[in-house]
Amino acid sequence: MMRAIHIVPVVVVILVTALSSVFIVDERKKALVLQFGEVTQVKEEAGLGFKLPFIQEVVYYEDRILGLQTAPIEVTLLSDRRLVVDAFARWRITDLVAFRQSVGTGGEDRAQVLLGNILTQAIPEVLGRTTQDKVLSQDRFALMNQILEIARREAAALGVDVIDVRLTRTDLPEQNLAATFARMRAEREREAADEKARGGEAAQRVRAAADRTVVELTSDARRQADVIRGEADAERNRLLADAFGKDPEFFAFIRSLTAYETALRSGQTSMVMTPDSEFFDYLRGDRAEPPAAPAAPTAP
Repeated sequence: MMRAIHIVPVVVVILVTALSSVFIVDERKKALVLQFGEVTQVKEEAGLGFKLPFIQEVVYYEDRILGLQTAPIEVTLLSDRRLVVDAFARWRITDLVAFRQSVGTGGEDRAQVLLGNILTQAIPEVLGRTTQDKVLSQDRFALMNQILEIARREAAALGVDVIDVRLTRTDLPEQNLAATFARMRAEREREAADEKARGGEAAQRVRAAADRTVVELTSDARRQADVIRGEADAERNRLLADAFGKDPEFFAFIRSLTAYETALRSGQTSMVMTPDSEFFDYLRGDRAEPPAAPAAPTAP
């Protein structure tokens, strides 16, 4: 019984020592075995690994592709125009030993800072030799490849491979935006004024053509009306002449009644004349002789 009591602690110590000598590497990770800060083992494959217990330690690093978003950088282009540019990069650890020596105990966070500094220097170096048109056109892919080559060359010393670099923002600085917007607004207002002027000119032409058409139609209608009126007057005079020739007495009677109607209409000017005036011959019941027939009207 006493022997069993002494064996149990020994077994526990052996189990703890055995467990502390084993480590597991996830498939998304890489591992370094360090002894007093020096690299003694590199474990890049997933699975079990072994180390000296209590003396060696295991440090894990990402085996996946990581992303880096740079801070906005103000760049002066070849045409003396200034742009605010930022970029996005993708990178991966390729040499664990070199990576450990470069970043120390900072790990991936320290690598992000160092890569950001590399890109901050590479972007002005490349964009400073080009113009705004190339930065904003399809040629920017060639510019991004140049930035990628510089970043990849500089990052190789860190044990890192820069896979891709993309320019995500190319804007004017805040102090230039107001002037640019004002210039764009002035150009749009000038284009709007030109469109209004062309529209007013076209409207004036349409209005002038309509007025000319109205004058032409009105003149033609008046001409036709004058012709019809003249033909009607000629027909009336012909009928009057025929009637006068057939019965002068009846024609004189009708003309007198028309004169009575016109002269005695209410609201007309008053007339003063003697009762035996010839104007009232047809109003008297009996007369000595018929009035002389008026002369036949002449055709116009």
